[in-house]
Amino acid sequence: MNYLIAGLGNIGNEYENTRHNMGFMVLDTLVKGSNTFFSTERYGSIAEYPFRGQKLFLLKPSTYMNLSGNAVRYWMQKKNIPLENLLVICDDLALPLGRIRMRKKGSDGGHNGLKNINELIGLINGINFDGVINQKETDRLQSWVDRSRNLAYEAKEIELISLIDTILEDR
Repeated sequence: MNYLIAGLGNIGNEYENTRHNMGFMVLDTLVKGSNTFFSTERYGSIAEYPFRGQKLFLLKPSTYMNLSGNAVRYWMQKKNIPLENLLVICDDLALPLGRIRMRKKGSDGGHNGLKNINELIGLINGINFDGVINQKETDRLQSWVDRSRNLAYEAKEIELISLIDTILEDR
């Protein structure tokens, strides 16, 4: 089974290491120390990250935040990835720095990158989404959120990798 993890951000030195590039930073941290490297391809930088016998395609769109949907749609089609196997990671100015919120579905919350993705491909799974889900999914998501929050407070790179591993492990 293939998955696409899209880390949203903006290209260019003026955005490097800013909160707006949180998605890029998460993906960079995930591959750090592995034999996985990003290559510049159509609509962004892409890496294939093996995880427990599955392929995770990591995407850092080069389309700028407001047009992220073009890159996400292209790579989902190219790698034949179903909508339910998409995870989007981005910043959220409504949250204090260092806090993580995950929700299964919902609105874009005013985030232009998420808005563009939703316009082009529909509702997505990811971080910072609202939605109505059944109790079992709610409990599982709450568990992810609780574990993620604990990891975020520690703010160690290894814990960020563990967060991604935990999210994918529980799917």
